Amino acid sequence: MGAASAESKPVIKIGYVEGWSDSVATTYVAAQIIRQDLGYEVKLIPVSAGLMWQGVARGDLDATMSAWLPTTQGAYYEKLKDKVVNLGVNYPGARIGLIVPAYVNVGSIADLAAQKAAFEGRIVGIDAGAGVMTKTELAIKEYGLDYKLLPSSGSGMVAELERSIRNNKAIAVTGWVPHWMFAKWKLKFLDDPKKVYGEAEHVDNIANPGLAAKARPVNDLLTHFSWKPGEIDSVMLAIENGAKPEAAARQWLDAHPQRVGEWLQK
Repeated sequence: MGAASAESKPVIKIGYVEGWSDSVATTYVAAQIIRQDLGYEVKLIPVSAGLMWQGVARGDLDATMSAWLPTTQGAYYEKLKDKVVNLGVNYPGARIGLIVPAYVNVGSIADLAAQKAAFEGRIVGIDAGAGVMTKTELAIKEYGLDYKLLPSSGSGMVAELERSIRNNKAIAVTGWVPHWMFAKWKLKFLDDPKKVYGEAEHVDNIANPGLAAKARPVNDLLTHFSWKPGEIDSVMLAIENGAKPEAAARQWLDAHPQRVGEWLQK
């Protein structure tokens, strides 16, 4: 698309959460398609989850591709569902829970009780107050675990996980998919028979109701944009390994032109 045609089209503003690797990967891949194939200028705006929802509802943002539903961000959706449009799922197999290296001989959260010494009586978490942390505090109670939940950060949790894997030690961390760590190491979720962490979730594309009139091709793309299992992992891992998000997105798109065609319904 030439510059003149891009100038005559409105700027598309998409909100995303900078600290979430899946949010960054999905948003940058879509933005490349919107620019290169549809000819719109795109402004990507990093925000918190709460501001992201409010921005889309108010029209300050045209869309977000980072809506975790039905549980994690369900309260935002309930409050604002009359002011936004759900264009569909972009990642169908999302979930949160407790994660351990595949070599650890536990299958369920309940199994942790008997292995307190191996795990040093601790679960390594992320930011205090995150949804997965609240659920983990509840899981410790529900399963009667004599464990401490250690708040950290996303990167802090991963550093602890990497150290333990290097030393072949047992460790339990709070985690979720999609996440690049599943592309780097062999990991597994612990079964949660009490359903403390809820059922599987999905990540959806949420738009302002005005987007269809403002930029129908963008609205259509977001309606059809959905990852297949495993596709997003290489984009997230490339960014984690130091690639700029734009470059990681471009590399993936260059390698998968048929998927772009499917998303654009060509």
